[in-house]
Amino acid sequence: MKPNLNRRIGRLVSRLKEHPQSILFLLLVAVAGVVVISCTGINRVEVAPPQIAGATYVGSESCAQCHQDIYRNFNTATHYHLKAPGDNAKNIGCESCHGPGSLHNESGGAPNTIINPRKSPQTCFQCHLDKQAEFNLPSHHPVIEGKVSCGDCHDPHKGSMIMGGGTELMSQNETCAKCHTAQLGPFVFEHEAMREGCVTCHNPHGSVNPRLLVSRNATLCLRCHFQQQTFGGRIYIGNVNHATFLSRGTCWSAGCHEAVHGSQVNDHLRF
Repeated sequence: MKPNLNRRIGRLVSRLKEHPQSILFLLLVAVAGVVVISCTGINRVEVAPPQIAGATYVGSESCAQCHQDIYRNFNTATHYHLKAPGDNAKNIGCESCHGPGSLHNESGGAPNTIINPRKSPQTCFQCHLDKQAEFNLPSHHPVIEGKVSCGDCHDPHKGSMIMGGGTELMSQNETCAKCHTAQLGPFVFEHEAMREGCVTCHNPHGSVNPRLLVSRNATLCLRCHFQQQTFGGRIYIGNVNHATFLSRGTCWSAGCHEAVHGSQVNDHLRF
């Protein structure tokens, strides 16, 4: 049986070589089959707004009666542009995150009659499923534990949700510096990576690496400091042979560049 099978395979390969267009046809058939199988297996999920028992939707204009300062600037917010036009969504504005507001209005703003996403990230996670996954990684900001809120770093009611985006990189760093004051400086000798923003080295939501680092060990530093020359067993970075240094551990834990955010006394970010 085996010799016969080998002969059949050999004849098939020979025919494909003679008619290369057959290979393309077979590939198209295979891709089409995968697409059909994939499409028929899709499970669509609709995200439902938060619900409050017994409450009905009243529209964002009703919220403006008490929250005029928020309502006035909401048209500048990133979330504002997610609102679907048309009659079907005319009452889904503020209430898409805070739940229907009729009971809140009737009670004059009584507690527990409206959803406050600052008290639980689950409202945000309804749309931002990827961030929920990141907050479950080994190193993460304690949002799920209730010690930090999404609203501590993001403003859903005004401007860009990602503070310090675009040309406002310093504002991004200042967002982190609200808690991490020592890392902002100012320093006599700065680490130029700070100009690019803290997220150059850290994933603010979560990471598999310690300290929210986007990469592990010296690999993190070599993402930028890749101007190295290697010859004769030597690895030169900044005109210094680092071959023996790199084997000791990370650049900052091997007793070398300990002041990774900036230094007051050493231009090589030591101490």
